Amino acid sequence: MTTMAPATSVDDSPTGDERLGARVRGLRKARGLTLTQLAEAAALSHPFLSQLERGLARPSMASLERLARALGTSRVELIAASEPRRADADAEPSFVLADEGAIGPYAEGTARLLADGPRRFEPLEFSGSNAEAGDHYVHEEDEFLTVLEGTIVISFGLFGERRLSVGDSVYCRSGTPHRWHSPDGSPYRLLIVKELVHGSVDDTPQGDT
Repeated sequence: MTTMAPATSVDDSPTGDERLGARVRGLRKARGLTLTQLAEAAALSHPFLSQLERGLARPSMASLERLARALGTSRVELIAASEPRRADADAEPSFVLADEGAIGPYAEGTARLLADGPRRFEPLEFSGSNAEAGDHYVHEEDEFLTVLEGTIVISFGLFGERRLSVGDSVYCRSGTPHRWHSPDGSPYRLLIVKELVHGSVDDTPQGDT
């Protein structure tokens, strides 16, 4: 008599590296970049970037920062993309408490992500005290910003700059260059809400597309 072995469940959910790779691939395609173009912009080799997008390679923090800048996003947002997500069908409210949320570098300061699970926009809390403005950021998502503490000077390239204090807000359309700094180096805190790019998970074959 032959005894059948009990069926074992196989966890085929994507790994953190695969989720990160899918996010990078989705952002790259949303920006209309080829693998070669993104690799050059982020100072990475084409083979390494191809492996990263398939979840077969893991970038260093320095490489991840260059990728984030080339894609018009932040390192903390890419790191958060590697974390497990709730099922799309899960309609239960998602909470991020005061001592929770992924934290990491963002522009010239630090950001804490304020939402988890499936979502249509990315809210984050930004803290900084930089007196230097740094580089302008340009990305394909709309973005909303309001000042929670302190004062900033925000620049929009050819659109000029404005001084914003507590309670002041601004809405930036996609493609608008923007950067901000403290006028005197004092600490400030912002609430930023970014539109999420659709198509971050992609199962299409890999190639130079």
